[in-house]
Amino acid sequence: MEHLLYFFRRLQTFAGKILYVNLLAMVLVSFLQGMEIFLLLPLVNISGIMGANADFTVRLGIIQFLVDFLKMLGLPLILGIYILLVIGQSLLQRNITIRNVTIMQGFNLNLRFKTYSAILRSNWDFFIRKRKSDIINTLTTEMGRVGSGLNMSLQFITFLIFSLIQVGVAFWLSAELTFFVLVCGVIHMFMARRFVKRAKVLGNVSLEIAQSYLAGITDQLNGIKDIKSNTLEESRLIWLRKMTSKMWDEQAAYIELKANSELLLKVSSAVFISLFLFLSVTIFHSHPAQLLLVIMIFFRVWPRITVMQSSAQQIAACLPAFKVLAELEKECNEAREIREGGFNYKNVSPVRIEYGIECRNVFFRYNPKEPIYALQDISLHIPANRMIAIVGRSGAGKSTLIDVLMGLMQPERGEVLLDGSPLTEDKIMALRRSISYIPQDPFLFNASIRDNLLLIDPNASEEELWRALEFSVSAEFVKKFPRGLDTVIGDRGVRLSGGERQRLVLARAILRKPSILVLDEATSALDTENETKIQGVLDRLRGEITVIVIAHRLSTIRNADQVIVLDQGRVIQKGGFRQLAREKRGLFRNLLRNQTGAADITHNLTKQREGL
Repeated sequence: MEHLLYFFRRLQTFAGKILYVNLLAMVLVSFLQGMEIFLLLPLVNISGIMGANADFTVRLGIIQFLVDFLKMLGLPLILGIYILLVIGQSLLQRNITIRNVTIMQGFNLNLRFKTYSAILRSNWDFFIRKRKSDIINTLTTEMGRVGSGLNMSLQFITFLIFSLIQVGVAFWLSAELTFFVLVCGVIHMFMARRFVKRAKVLGNVSLEIAQSYLAGITDQLNGIKDIKSNTLEESRLIWLRKMTSKMWDEQAAYIELKANSELLLKVSSAVFISLFLFLSVTIFHSHPAQLLLVIMIFFRVWPRITVMQSSAQQIAACLPAFKVLAELEKECNEAREIREGGFNYKNVSPVRIEYGIECRNVFFRYNPKEPIYALQDISLHIPANRMIAIVGRSGAGKSTLIDVLMGLMQPERGEVLLDGSPLTEDKIMALRRSISYIPQDPFLFNASIRDNLLLIDPNASEEELWRALEFSVSAEFVKKFPRGLDTVIGDRGVRLSGGERQRLVLARAILRKPSILVLDEATSALDTENETKIQGVLDRLRGEITVIVIAHRLSTIRNADQVIVLDQGRVIQKGGFRQLAREKRGLFRNLLRNQTGAADITHNLTKQREGL
């Protein structure tokens, strides 16, 4: 419930005075509906169906006043006033409904924007720990349930205000009968409380199923090629049958819960109404006119109790969504990467590295509670405008080191320096703006080639786009497409080959005009021809920008100015390619031998020496 109140306070902050104006308007609507009931007694009295005795009219002086006054007006005018009251309260109710919907829609959009902004502002460690499908589920399904829960809460408040006013009117007419009705309502709510608790439990089950379903579907669509190539379709369908069976069981349980709740309400309503009429006639000896008004109020209030009961169950079912969204926001705030200034790049200029980037005694581990360090006592210097290669076995810490150098991860101990100055929070965005990063699995949107390039520079001209494509050896295959730059390349660039995707991402990286280019095993899955093309691009960039390459295929880095060898999170070798290749007991030579063979190493070194 605390999470519901948290979001309701945020709704109050967002809507401001309009929310309270709506609540006051609800009170006015309830008052007008009460006036409709008050008009019934004078109408009944005038019509002569049943007369109000003196005691009753004296007790309710306002009714006698209305009777006398309305008798002077005549029946047609009385009916006209009644119609005007109904029209007035209906129009007011319409405006309130429209305004409530407008408030809720605006709040939902604002909540969605702020939540996604908080996610984007989170550090890289947050995305490592969180399952992407859970974030997507929270932003879609659970966000919708939060909006629905808040809307139900507003309706609940509306019904509560209406009921309280109507009950007040009923108390004025007959305290004894109204007290009996309230006792009946309390008994019903007590009997129905277990349905609310059960609805909350089912809400938790629904949340878990939704997360599991979305996670499974996301994983399977990401690996659809493996599923089809390994004929795993049947096993995935079996998984889907089990998951849909769980969904059905959860939905069936909720339908049964709702049906049982409605059954209890109908049975209890019949019992209470019968008791009410019996006691009114035999014990309370209510006057017919008085009884008529109380019955009218009873039949107006009791359906609201039904709706309030149903709303309470739906709100309870949505409570887990409030909790999940609140916890996500809390995690995002705790993992906020940039505390001051946010992500407004307009006033941030890319940093220009004059001398180089340095790691000084850097230690890093993903979990501070575990003794294993991903990086241990890393000290190295990356000169500006040089090509630096980082190599090592799988799990040696290469990608982690890149993340630290780009400011995605903060060292537990030690520091990263730019031209001798520590990489502080206020410099991270400037550093990122100067970097173009190319991963092993390049990401492309399901859009045109032009759109994918303009993503990095929306103001780039046609000439600049083609220049970047020419530089990355991509222009040739783009020109072959009938629509050229406007060719849609499919989900994640599926219409392109692996080499074409890598070269297109390289063109996008070059379009940014970076001072630092980072390639994280970007050529490991390419054939020799495409690797050679990208190697040629890197050679043309030498001396102009700083190039940092993580490579498994060591042939890619033969022209690197410096090679850094990592093993178990430590720098164990540093030097030129040929220098490290000659160190017979070094890890680099072993890695090179595993790829090319000892004879090829000697032959290549001899050729390079002769070339000099």
